[in-house]
Amino acid sequence: MSKPLSDHDRKKQISVRGLAGVENVADLKKNFNRHLHFTLVKDRNVSTKRDYYFALAHTVRDHLVGRWIRTQQSYYEKDPKRVYYLSLEFYMGRTLQNTMVNLALENACDEAVYQLGLDMEELQEMEEDAGLGNGGLGRLAACFLDSMASLGLAAYGYGIRYEFGIFNQKISSGWQVEEADDWLRYGNPWEKARPEYMRPVHFYGRTEHHPDGVKWVDTQVVLALPYDTPVPGYRNNIVNTMRLWSAKAPCEFSLKDFNVGGYIQAVLDRNLAENISRVLYPNDNQTPIFNIITSSEALERWPIDLFQTLLPRHLEIIYEINRRHLEHVSSLYPGDVDRMRRMSLIEEGGQKRVNMAHLCIVGSHAVNGVARIHSDILKATVFKDFYEMDPHKFQNKTNGITPRRWLVMCNPGLAEVIAERIGEDFIRDLDQLKKLHDFVNDEAFIRDIAKVKQENKLKFAVHLEEHYKVKINPNSVFDVQVKRIHEYKRQLLNCLHIITFYNREFREMSDNYVLFNSSQAAPGYHTAKMIIRLITAIGEVVNKDPVVGDRLKVIFLENYRVTLAEKAIPAADLSEQISTAGTEASGTGNMKFMLNGALTIGTMDGANVEMAEEAGEGNIFIFGMRVEDVEAMDAKGYNASEFYNRIPELKQAIDQIAGGFFSPKQPDLFKDIVNMLMHHDRFKVFADYEDYIKCQEKVSALYKKPKEWTKKVILNIAGSGKFSSDRTISQYAREIWGVEPTLEKLAAPDDPK
Repeated sequence: MSKPLSDHDRKKQISVRGLAGVENVADLKKNFNRHLHFTLVKDRNVSTKRDYYFALAHTVRDHLVGRWIRTQQSYYEKDPKRVYYLSLEFYMGRTLQNTMVNLALENACDEAVYQLGLDMEELQEMEEDAGLGNGGLGRLAACFLDSMASLGLAAYGYGIRYEFGIFNQKISSGWQVEEADDWLRYGNPWEKARPEYMRPVHFYGRTEHHPDGVKWVDTQVVLALPYDTPVPGYRNNIVNTMRLWSAKAPCEFSLKDFNVGGYIQAVLDRNLAENISRVLYPNDNQTPIFNIITSSEALERWPIDLFQTLLPRHLEIIYEINRRHLEHVSSLYPGDVDRMRRMSLIEEGGQKRVNMAHLCIVGSHAVNGVARIHSDILKATVFKDFYEMDPHKFQNKTNGITPRRWLVMCNPGLAEVIAERIGEDFIRDLDQLKKLHDFVNDEAFIRDIAKVKQENKLKFAVHLEEHYKVKINPNSVFDVQVKRIHEYKRQLLNCLHIITFYNREFREMSDNYVLFNSSQAAPGYHTAKMIIRLITAIGEVVNKDPVVGDRLKVIFLENYRVTLAEKAIPAADLSEQISTAGTEASGTGNMKFMLNGALTIGTMDGANVEMAEEAGEGNIFIFGMRVEDVEAMDAKGYNASEFYNRIPELKQAIDQIAGGFFSPKQPDLFKDIVNMLMHHDRFKVFADYEDYIKCQEKVSALYKKPKEWTKKVILNIAGSGKFSSDRTISQYAREIWGVEPTLEKLAAPDDPK
């Protein structure tokens, strides 16, 4: 297999990613060596690749610091309204390349590293992913930080500095095995501890009521230690701050305890407090948060007993908020006791609980869904009572992705081809991609788009061979489903499609297929782990079948994370977005694939609906039930056996899974999955199976016409502009937060102007 252009050679061709320009390569080399010697205390005789990465990271960070300080000074002087974006997850991935891109330093650093006799790609591979997230929510927060800095908003990200991020996933004998993600073991060159801003956080204790007020006493205190990380905007010299907090125990120990031997235990007890920020625990073994068609059971509820013990004063305040809230409800709907029960913040049935979603709605001045269909469902079903009472409070803000990381950085070839036709302003204004409509019939542009895709596929194939010891044909259709493993994402529907195509032995097809699946199952989620085992078991059979040969491959990508996504997404031909209609809030992976030239096969769910509008419904592959069809089926009752008995290929696939065809040494290995699909499937996999298979046949037919396929790719890229996180954040700022950009652009610290 011949290798594609190296990144070093590619970057030499790409103006869109920044020129060496004013950045002096000699100065970068000098500063690199200075950090190697004085920061890392190493020389070239003993330095490792990791040392070289750290020296480069510190060199690049030097270019951030002046801009960072100047940005904060400007905010202090102007004193604008500030945005504090709170999230339990910030899935940042790697920082080095993103920073170089946003500061227009990448080519200069590339040249400096090259002259130092080092390999930039090797150094970048030494950086640990900051895996402080479990999927789309955490990555969305990271994209939002990029957009807020790029738009010049005075904004701060606030979250938790997990010592251990999302676990490292290993696949052993087909099973997921979790290993600790000790991402901080070598240190983090991008963060700055701020012990001077440490704050006490109180738990437990009791309340005392006095004539002059309420006191919360006898509390246990945990200290919150902040770490600041710079967040650079795109080529505007603005650097915002992400502040992540780490739990620390107070340091006071009694000498008396020490003298009687209690000191050791006192020190050990500190670990209990610090466990708060020890590990990100993505426990997804419940119904997904937005599975609001079938039930609302996953909306978070806290038991009163837990609240009373942990946060007694907070619970009293919540009771008072609920009293005032129910008085307001009663005044609007006198005598409607059932409505008051439905809208109460406190659920009385069985174990008393605080309904956290209701508390959020009552306590917020605005509530929004994250895709239009999602917002409509919130208003029509799960929050219907609240919408009827305060319709002005409910809005929609469709999610988005940052084009800096998810196009310019991860797909430089495509970015350059686009820039050659419409200029580089699309990086700041993604709506300008609409100009590509003028080139949809341009033969040269069609060839260039197809060539970039093929180069990305070849590069990914090389990566798989080098890192996974898997050899694939890069001329195959790359059919990709990479997302958290969860029943509502319906990886099982994809499994049935794979088995069906395998059973046909490609008699009806002439194209090769590689079907990729990936992502983690939460450690406590048994069904998700069994889904991974089924995918790997199917791969074990299909990939070894001499009759099928190379025409069909099934690959589970181990340890999916931001860095692997940046390689896989540009290589994809087909993006699987196949959740049951009404269960996916928005999705952002679907947007990343669309922007990078993959066609979507999906249901009318989440942001897929708006993607179909922007690209044209005829330019993506839509199948399956709509939300109203799912509701009707719920009312009627879903009977999986009807589909199983009526569709021979579906029955064959299920019988193979149940009979041990894919697990001959353990014939009943997948009995739980089969039982769930046949009797307890809330996500109605069988109901969409037939239409899904027909839609996959349309994919195969179109792929045989590469020119027509590529035209649809162009129309999808041209329709991607709406899905920029810049647009999302602009809407939040204007319509909810009431803030305006404080700065458009700052002068660089070394600019006398």
